[in-house]
Amino acid sequence: MDQVEVAVIGAGVVGLAVARELALRGREVVVIEAAGAIGTGISSRNSEVVHAGLYYPAGSLKAQLCVRGRQLLYDYCEARGITHRRCGKLVVATREADLPRLLELAAKAAANGVGDLELLDRAAVRALEPALRAEGALWSPSSGIVDSHGLMTALLGDAQRAGATLALASPVSGGMRRDGGWQLQVGSFELGARHVVNAAGLFAAQVSASLGVAAPTLRFARGHYFSLAGRAPFSRLIYPLPVDGGLGVHLTLDLGGQARFGPDVQWLPDTAPDALDYAVDPALAPAFEAEVRSYWPDLPAGALAPAYAGIRPKLSGPGEPAADFRIDTKAGLVNLLGIESPGLTASLALAQAVAERLGERPG
Repeated sequence: MDQVEVAVIGAGVVGLAVARELALRGREVVVIEAAGAIGTGISSRNSEVVHAGLYYPAGSLKAQLCVRGRQLLYDYCEARGITHRRCGKLVVATREADLPRLLELAAKAAANGVGDLELLDRAAVRALEPALRAEGALWSPSSGIVDSHGLMTALLGDAQRAGATLALASPVSGGMRRDGGWQLQVGSFELGARHVVNAAGLFAAQVSASLGVAAPTLRFARGHYFSLAGRAPFSRLIYPLPVDGGLGVHLTLDLGGQARFGPDVQWLPDTAPDALDYAVDPALAPAFEAEVRSYWPDLPAGALAPAYAGIRPKLSGPGEPAADFRIDTKAGLVNLLGIESPGLTASLALAQAVAERLGERPG
């Protein structure tokens, strides 16, 4: 049986960031990925937004890791030449009655250490984005966008240069504790590992159960995205106020300046993660148009086309307060559970947190 010091399960952005961090600290690392390529799950189906840290309860892992991870991510992108843009974000109140919620959001962000926000009145919003209709907005200049696949490619390259290896098309079907470590069943072969990091995203609870370690049930929420035909008259990200289970149908820009809208929140029945459906029903377009017109009334009719869908692994369900990230450690296993947004922004900080939980490598 092959032996390795650390097996990282999952080659999304978080798994690759963890592998890089551990390899740079001198650990012997193998990344095990069930799919035939890196980053084909949650990491390939999101808004590619770099979040500032506005939405999360003070002291939560989401708040701490988002704020720390945002700066780490920008610094890393600058150093490695990864395409990104600090285009900023406007969180808008489309009704006067919602203006107090902007104040609440600003106070929450300040408690998280986000100190660069600015409250804008209607005239200031129009001066920045003339096509935008809002009674007021919260301006976040440190929000941005990033090329997530360029980021993952760079993380993998760093990890491999530091000695990590990658095994694709290698699903983990089970494992057990053995001789102070773990014996994993990976495809048709067995792998011994002193430590295991479960960064399997949608499959994290399933992987944990296959290792004989109980984990909370993950709830799945699908979010659809629609693309815009033609150019949008905006140069910044536009977000409504948050809704139950998500951040509302917002306008994001890709690095070419093309606009897309989403995600909505559609709670899915309990099902196996490999049976999830990523189809986007074109019949959702009218509902999306109505959401978008609340802040962009001049959206042309019929301008939205189905783009893609993503699915978020949540530790809370409909109507429940949003749950925090979980980093559970037990007997050489680190379980990363409920790693949804802002997981991309927090990825480098999450990697540091995992490395700290594993402790220093024995001399």
